[in-house]
Amino acid sequence: MQKKQKEEAEAAGYYWLVKWRVQLFGRQWNFMDIGSVVVIFGLHCLALLAPFHFNLSAVWLAMALYVLTGLGVTLSYHRNLSHKSFKLPKWLEYFFAYCGTLALQGSPLEWVSTHRYHHQFTDTWNDAHSPIKGFWFSHIGWIFDYGSRFGSTEGRLNNVGDLRKQPYYIFLHYTYPFHSLALGFLLYAVGGLPFLVWGLGVRTILYLHVTFAINSICHTWGKQVWDTGDLSRNNWLFGLLAHGEGWHNNHHAFEYSARQGFEWWQIDLTWYVIRVLQAVGLATDVKLPTETQKKRKALYNKKFSKDRLETIVSDGKL
Repeated sequence: MQKKQKEEAEAAGYYWLVKWRVQLFGRQWNFMDIGSVVVIFGLHCLALLAPFHFNLSAVWLAMALYVLTGLGVTLSYHRNLSHKSFKLPKWLEYFFAYCGTLALQGSPLEWVSTHRYHHQFTDTWNDAHSPIKGFWFSHIGWIFDYGSRFGSTEGRLNNVGDLRKQPYYIFLHYTYPFHSLALGFLLYAVGGLPFLVWGLGVRTILYLHVTFAINSICHTWGKQVWDTGDLSRNNWLFGLLAHGEGWHNNHHAFEYSARQGFEWWQIDLTWYVIRVLQAVGLATDVKLPTETQKKRKALYNKKFSKDRLETIVSDGKL
């Protein structure tokens, strides 16, 4: 059994990265854990240089990349690849997935695998990043604990067989950090330190923490309107910052939905882009919950049914 698991891990291309371990701070760390610490720390240090390298061109560039790479995560990694909420032509699907790699949140295979496990084990001890393990852990600590996310390293990527069949995603899985490295060299060549600091450092760190907040804050603070049986919350602030992902209780109620901001006032930038793509015929098979499905999931319906039953019992009719 162990031999089979080792072969599966080696086939996935990451066994050699995690077999080396060192004991630090009361637990074992592998190459992936230490590498994550170095990258995250380095990006924070780069971002701290922002006040000393400020110019409007660099800020506008960072904002543009924030939107583009953010859509790579929300539109591609999340709604398209993880949940198959809609379909795109392959060239456009691959373009948005490439934008996602530049967010430095993992390859498409890694990100989608983690997210699918999150929905399978939401807010249980098998969840990769639930607040029940502590707020710090759910926000960023889980990034530095690669081996224990799902109980075993060998279990990784077992739930993304649909993506592993496509050579493009295998290529991005093996090479994804190098694309951001190349982008960093390009930014420096074009605009010097201001472009590098703002376009890579500030932009990446800001969106990393916004995405992490969906796992931590949006499972801790906000409003629940749907009967999901978990800790997911709608949080308007991260609805704005995370391109619509902050309407997280909506998402956990209808994870297949291409739209997460259901009300007109629930701003959902990702949905607006999908809607435009649908209007021009590029996005097809767009999935949305029906009104009947919404009524069945609504918490107010559950409360109404419970109150009505209590009234009937108290009146002696049951």
